[in-house]
This record gives sequence, C-alpha cells and structure tokens, in this order.
Amino acid sequence: MYKIAGAGLAGLLLAMAAHAEPDALAKAFGARETVMSASLSPDGSKIAIIAAAGGRATRGYVLDAAEGATPKPIMATTGKPENLTGCDWVASDRLACKIYGTTRYADEVYSFSNILAIDAGGGNVKTLSQRRGSNALGWDFRGGSIVDLLPGQDGVVLMTRSYVPEAKIGSLVEKRQDGLGVDRIDTRSGAARRIEQPRPLAYNYISDGQGRIRVMGLWDDLQTGFKARYKFMFRMAGSDKWHELSTYDSLQNAGFWPVGVDSDKNVAYGLERVDGRDALVSITLDQDMTREVVFAHPVADVSGIVQVGRNRRIVGARYTLEHGEAVYFDPATAALVDALGKALGGKAVHMGDMSEDGQKALVWAGSDVDPGQYYLFDRATKKLAPVMPDRPELAGRTLATMKPISYKAGDGTVIPAYLTLPPGKETARGLPAMVMPHGGPDSRDQWGFDWLAQYFAARGFAVIQPQFRGSYGFGEQWLMDTGFRSWRTSVGDVADAGRWLVAEGIADPARLTILGWSYGGYAALQAQAIDPTLFKAVVAIAPVTDIGDRLRRARSDGSYYVERARLGSGPEAEDASPVNHVDKFQAPVLMFHGTADRNVDVSQAKIMESKLRGAGKRSELVIYEDLEHSLVDSDVRADMLQKSSDFLLAAGR
Repeated sequence: MYKIAGAGLAGLLLAMAAHAEPDALAKAFGARETVMSASLSPDGSKIAIIAAAGGRATRGYVLDAAEGATPKPIMATTGKPENLTGCDWVASDRLACKIYGTTRYADEVYSFSNILAIDAGGGNVKTLSQRRGSNALGWDFRGGSIVDLLPGQDGVVLMTRSYVPEAKIGSLVEKRQDGLGVDRIDTRSGAARRIEQPRPLAYNYISDGQGRIRVMGLWDDLQTGFKARYKFMFRMAGSDKWHELSTYDSLQNAGFWPVGVDSDKNVAYGLERVDGRDALVSITLDQDMTREVVFAHPVADVSGIVQVGRNRRIVGARYTLEHGEAVYFDPATAALVDALGKALGGKAVHMGDMSEDGQKALVWAGSDVDPGQYYLFDRATKKLAPVMPDRPELAGRTLATMKPISYKAGDGTVIPAYLTLPPGKETARGLPAMVMPHGGPDSRDQWGFDWLAQYFAARGFAVIQPQFRGSYGFGEQWLMDTGFRSWRTSVGDVADAGRWLVAEGIADPARLTILGWSYGGYAALQAQAIDPTLFKAVVAIAPVTDIGDRLRRARSDGSYYVERARLGSGPEAEDASPVNHVDKFQAPVLMFHGTADRNVDVSQAKIMESKLRGAGKRSELVIYEDLEHSLVDSDVRADMLQKSSDFLLAAGR
C-alpha cells in the first residue's frame, strides 16, 4: 500500500508514526462517505446511488424510491485507477455514468474519463465517449460530458466528445476531426449524430436545457501554446451564427465566466467581479447583450449557482458567510428549502435531483455534528423519507460542535476561523491543539461536518481552521496576490491562529501542532520559516514545496503563465518555497503523498524529504502508490489518520 522514506526513523515521533496500525476510531473517520452522489429517475420511481465500497472501490446501485427499498448493484470500479464518480438518468430505466481516473506514465500523471450508459437493471452497457482508433495522430483522454438530458426524449442526450485526427501510411483514408464537439447520442443503441463540429480550441459547451447549444467556451489562441485566456461565444435565438460573448483572463481573474443559460429569459448567467467581489451577472443573448447584476453580496463572493430539474433551471446563487448560504430567485424553491430545513431541525439543506413533473425531489441535509444524508421528498404526500446515511460508521458517536470565531493577526487584521473542541471538553484548557489551514489557497472552509477536524477532536485535539488572507469568498482584497506570492501574510495569519490558541489558554504551548493538505501542507511547512519554535510537530499532506519544480512541470501542460502568475518566479518563488528554508526547521515533519497526484506531483514531497534529510532534520515521507491528490481510499485514510495523530500527540512529551 505504501512505502516510507525517512532520516533513519531514529526519532521517537517518527518511529511511532511508522508502525501504528489503524484503530477503530481511525477506520471509522477514515471511511469514505458511503453516498457520494444520488440521482432521481425522471418518473420519480427509482434512485441511483454512487457509494464507496472497501478501500478505493466504488459501486453504483439502483433502488426503488420507497422507504426501506433494497439497493441493487449494477456497476463497480476498483479505483485502480478507474473511479465511478456519478450517474445521470437519461430515461426512467437507463443511466449514463462517468468514470474518472489518474495514472502515472514516466514523469507525468495523466487524467482520463469515460461515460458509459447502462440499464437500471444492469444490462445493455454502451460506451458513449468517442473511441480512439489505432491510427490516431495524438492523444486526448477527455471522455466528454453530458450537456443536455433532453427532457421528454427517451434515452437521448447531447454530450461533448473529443476527437483526434487519424491517418495511416499508404492509405488514403483519414479522419480529420480535431478537438471537442457535441453529438446527439441514443444511449440505447449508441447511434450518434453531429450537432457541433469539433474545434481544436473548444473546451466547453452550454445548452439551454431545450436541446440548443447557446454558449461555447474556447481557449483564446494567443499563438503561445499556453492557456491563460478564455473566449466565450454565443448564439442568438433561432440562429446558428456565433457571436462573441466575453473573454476571461485567468492571470487577472477578470471577465464574465458563463455558468448556465435560461432559455425562457434568453440570458446567459455567469460570475463576474463587481466592486471587488464575484457576483452573479446575466447577459441577454441578443444583439443588445444587456448586462444585469442579478445578485451581489456586500461582504462575500458569489461562489456558484443553484440548479434544479432535468433542464438544470437556474433558481439561485450560493455564497458563504459563516455557513453556506443561498439566495433563491424562484419562490417555490425558496419555500421548499425553508420548510425542509425547519422539518429537519435547522440542518443545512441542499437541493439535489428532481423528477420530471417536479413532484418528487432528492435533498441532502446535514450539520457540523451530522455527516448528513439524502432524503426523498414527496410533494403530494408531504412525506420526507431517508435514503441512506453518508457515514454509517459514525452512527451513535457524539461529534464535536464547530464554532465560528475570530482572532486578530499580528497587524491587527481580524481573521475569521472555525474552532472545534473535543466533545465534552468545550471549557477545557491546556489541550493538545492543531492549526489546520485549508487547501487552495483560493478556497475556504465552511461550517459543517469535516472528517479531519472531527477525527482529531475525537482524539482530544482542539482544532482551529483559519480563513487566512488569500482565502476565497471574502473579496478581491482578501485574496491579495495569492497565498503563495503573499505567503508571509497568509502563513503569518496561520501562525497567529496558533498563537491565539495559546493566548486563550485553549492550547498547551508544548503540544501545539499543525496539519494541512495541499496548500495547507505548504503553509504547515512554511510556518517553520516564520517561527520555527511555535509548532512542535508538522504534518503535510500532498504539499507544494518547490515552486521552481512546479513551474517546470507546468511548461508541459499549457498552464505555465497561470501558474507563474499564482506562484511567482525568480527570487520571489525561491523565498516562497519551503525547500529553501529547511535550515530553520526545528519541528519534526511527517509527510504523505500519492504517486498519481496530478494536482501536486509527488516529486514535491520527495524533494522536501531529500532537503530535510540532507540538513539533518527529523522527517519522514509516507508514499501511497497509485493514489491521487485526495487519497480516495478508506484504508489509506485510516492509516494516515492513525500515523498523524500518534505522531502529533507524541509532540511535547
């Protein structure tokens, strides 16, 4: 499953972490959520569930939409490397399911996807993604995506498919199609008809939910080979001609980014920065192109839209304050969500799938102390029936409350955060404590169940999750020049979260530790450059450690300009790289990384381990073979939790 590299494993902390076997607590919290996605058939009679199985395996089930129904397995993947990620109902008796995976070839990690159609009973499997011929002149591992379920057309969909030119020496037969197009596909027979010709620069298409492609996304051709700008085109109603809608500059995060189309209103909805924050904006798809700010929040970024029904009608916008929030434009949806929230005791409620007539709906509800589950709501009977819990392994276990708090950074800036204390120890002092910065960095935490925070609280830790400057959701000014280029501010905020725990008496300063994943792992390591005595042990999962190596890799996939803008270059990037500060490290370090990580290559952890070992520092790297960035394997997660908690609890002894 894994291998270990370390500085002789001489230190007590590292030795403990290396040999621990996962106990029942680590296995319970490390288990992946049972229900990963759920969808409702058009007639409302059946539910499809994608569920975690043992280890990294995943299974697809179909069950009757009735309380107490028995799930029937119809599909499974091993996770080595294929993963079943979700299914859409294309008819009341047929599904289209997406399979995704990553695999390493030599020095690069590649991702791939495919879409398969299958009957609700498990038969008549058809591959819907475009097949590659043996004479292909290149490669394209995109399996495409369904862009329109075509309500009322039994088993027929619109989906994107990628094409690669084919030719053979000595033959006049060749295929010249190149790029991403849209096909109309009968999922029962596999018969396909071209709707949009493939285009080499196309990367996305948006339908109006009525069978018409109205928006097309292109990589802007700057003749550089690097992807930094996007161009969006639109069609007027009743016309096939494309007109320019907008451009989006990834380097500046500026422009209109389309996310959906409303055919009745003849508008495209998208996210665009307004007064320093992302807002939901509409543009009419006509010659006037009238622009309107549909919703903007005074203190938070709009992070996405709410869609319901098989035509994916846009009914609201999402944003986060302390909790995840939504504003609904559709009164019926707003009333339903409000009523369900009250019926479920104030839990957070999210709309899932809906039957074609709108009489039945799948909704998800959960809270900080409830991992959540799906419910089937019947409008006619007003009945709300549970479908399947997300994490049955935690049933009956008392979970910790997650409390929004704030603290002051060294320069006086007020930093929002979440504090999770061990159950039953809400007033305790002098606890082992952990600062847990999130990934991104242009991301954020929000109130709700967090399996990492909950596990460490169950092990006795006080856990603080700072929304440091550089986090997303608080507006352009809070983002700064990214948490890498402004790392001293971002990581300084993270360190100040630890200082606040000590000043409040919550943390025992001798047992203050830090753990992070991705950018959070970067921040955990880089905090040693700010104050090497503050944290007594460091855990970094899939961390960025060497910006120069990351930029080198970006040259091969077209993201170089974007990555350079995010990470910096030259002396700035060197100063922002933890590998260049190993001489300052005083705390022991434990790292975890998967070899199939396409987001942050495993070379980042290996380079850091080599630098630490060369400097005579206490360090250990646990490598998980063939796993990607999120380590989607229940056994591996349990192993990681056990090793991490034993390692961190030993700090200060």
